[in-house]
Amino acid sequence: MSGFAYQAVYRYLIQLINEPGSGETLRLPSLRQLADRLNVSISTIQYAYSLLEKEGRVYCVAKSGYYAKPPGQAPLPACEGDLLETIYINARRPGMRVLSADDPASIQPLDNPLLMIERELLRQYPRIPQSPAQPWGEQALRVALAARYTVSPENCWHADDVYIGADLRGVLEILIAALGLQRATVVVESPCDWVILRLLEEAHVRVIELPVQGDGSLDPLRLESLLKSETVRLVLLSSALSMPHGSLIPRANRQAIAHLLVQHGTWVLENDAYGELQEEPEGHRIRDLLDPQRLLVFSTFEKFIGAEAPYGFVLAKGLRSELQRHFLLRSFRLSPIRQKAIARLYGGGRIDQHLQILRRLLKERRSRLINVLRERLGDALHIVEPQGGSTVWLRSSRPVNMERVFRDLLRQQVLVAPGDLFSLQGLHANHVRLSSLGYSDQALAEMVGLLGDSLRLASI
Repeated sequence: MSGFAYQAVYRYLIQLINEPGSGETLRLPSLRQLADRLNVSISTIQYAYSLLEKEGRVYCVAKSGYYAKPPGQAPLPACEGDLLETIYINARRPGMRVLSADDPASIQPLDNPLLMIERELLRQYPRIPQSPAQPWGEQALRVALAARYTVSPENCWHADDVYIGADLRGVLEILIAALGLQRATVVVESPCDWVILRLLEEAHVRVIELPVQGDGSLDPLRLESLLKSETVRLVLLSSALSMPHGSLIPRANRQAIAHLLVQHGTWVLENDAYGELQEEPEGHRIRDLLDPQRLLVFSTFEKFIGAEAPYGFVLAKGLRSELQRHFLLRSFRLSPIRQKAIARLYGGGRIDQHLQILRRLLKERRSRLINVLRERLGDALHIVEPQGGSTVWLRSSRPVNMERVFRDLLRQQVLVAPGDLFSLQGLHANHVRLSSLGYSDQALAEMVGLLGDSLRLASI
C-alpha cells in the first residue's frame, strides 16, 4: 500500500466531512463503495478511515458503517459593501436574529395539504405525458387563476390570459423584456419592493418614484404632471394594499389615479403579490378600473401558500404574442402535478379557508410587535398601521443615520431592513421595515430595546 494512495483517500474523506449537510450526523460511504469509487484497495480505504478515527473525526457503528459529525459552518462575512448583499448574507448566518423577514406564509404554510393532494394525484396520474403545447403553465391552474381574478362579465379573465413561471423573479424579467422597458421611463410607487427595484436597475430602466402619502394615497397632480412631461412607458402600482408601506390606497384616490391612467393610455403593471393578505378585501382593485388591453397583473403563490409553491404568474390580455414568445424562450420546466395540486386547493375552497386563518395570525403578530414598539420606544418611531402582510413600516421621529443603525444592530446579531432598500433615490432614509415572525414577546422586547439604543446613538 503506497503512502500516496491512503493520503489521497484521507483528503477526499476530509472534504466529504466538511461539506455542509442537512443533519448533525453524516453517514460516510462504505469501504467497498469508496474502493470502487476511487479505484483503490479496500485496505487503503480502511487505513484512511483508521487515521480519521484516531483523530476523532469519524466513528464506526457495528453493521452500519462509518459516521462523522461535520464541523459547524464558519460564520459568513458581515459584508461592508452593498446593503442588499449584506442583508442576504447575514440573514443566513448562524445565530442571527432576523427582524426583517417578509415571509408571511411561514407561520401557517399550506405545504402539507399541498403535498397530500400531490400524492393523491400521482396515484391517479402515475405518468403525465410531457405537453410542449403548454409552456406557460398547467391548464387547470390557469383556469383556477382566471376564475379567481374574474369579478364581473366586464372584468373577466380566461385561461389564455394567464402565464405561469418558475418564480416571481423570472416572471418579472419576462415582463421587462416583453414591455421593452430597457432604458425606458417607468413610474413606481415608493416605497417599492427591492427585488423589483433591482431588476429595473439591472435593465437600465429610468425609474421615477411616486411617494405613497401618509394615508396610503398617491398624489394625482404629481402623477398627471409626470404623464404630461415625461415619456412614461409604464406605471407600476399595487392593487390596493401597498407594501412595504402597509396601507390601503383609499377608494376615491384609486379611482382618480385610474382615471388619469386611462385618459393618458398608459400601460399599467399591477403588483398583486400581497393582494390575498389584505385584511379587509373591499371594493374594486385598481385593475378593475383600467383598460384591460393596457394592463398586466403579477403575483406569486409563495406569500400565502409557502415555499412549496414558488411560482410567479402574470395575467394579461394585451401583448399576447410577445409574452408567449418570451415564455417559450425561457422554457420554464414546471411540475404539472404540483400545479394541478394548487388548482385543487383553489377549487376545493381550501385557499379561502387558509387565508382567513393566515390573515388573523399575521394581524396578531403585527399587533404584538406594535405593542412592544410603543411600550419600549414611545414616540421615537412613527408607526404606519398595516392593513395586511407580515411587516410594519416605521419612520424615526428624529433624523437618524438609519444605515448606521443597521450596521450597529448587525454587530449585535439583529437584522433589520433599512428604508434605503426600498428606494433608488434615497426617499426613505429615516425609515425601517420590521417583522416579528417566529419570536417570543421577551425576544422582541430585547431586540426592540437594542433598536432604541441604536436610534439614540445614530441621531443626526
